[in-house]
Amino acid sequence: MSDTTAPEPGAPVPDSTDDRTDDRAALESLVDAWLTLPDVAEVLGTQVSKVRGLVSERTLVGVKRGDRNTFQVPAAFLVTDDGAPHVLHTLRGTVLVLSDVGLDDAAILRWLFETEPSIGATPIGELRAGRRAEVRRVAQALL
Repeated sequence: MSDTTAPEPGAPVPDSTDDRTDDRAALESLVDAWLTLPDVAEVLGTQVSKVRGLVSERTLVGVKRGDRNTFQVPAAFLVTDDGAPHVLHTLRGTVLVLSDVGLDDAAILRWLFETEPSIGATPIGELRAGRRAEVRRVAQALL
């Protein structure tokens, strides 16, 4: 098994094949930089198996993409606000809320990276700026 692949943990929404394709296509224009799991491990100074655990527990979310169809996560999910690189702390709770609403991983990523009209910014930008409560309020309203 290659270190660059991992199963997508989010269950797809029934009858959403076209939506998933649209979400993945949109992601290419929305997300500036992607990291494979070995890249994430290198940035975090840990092992790939620990990064797979972060994906498994929904601390990180990503999709298979690229020519080799490797599992990748947006680089924006990693921050260095206290000097040491780590996963954005507020990401997991937001991902769980969006999963509870019924979004699959590609749709979650698209929602995080598209401008949300009700907050006037991208949810990921707001999370990185420390505005978790507003992002989660909007996410919960999707129910």
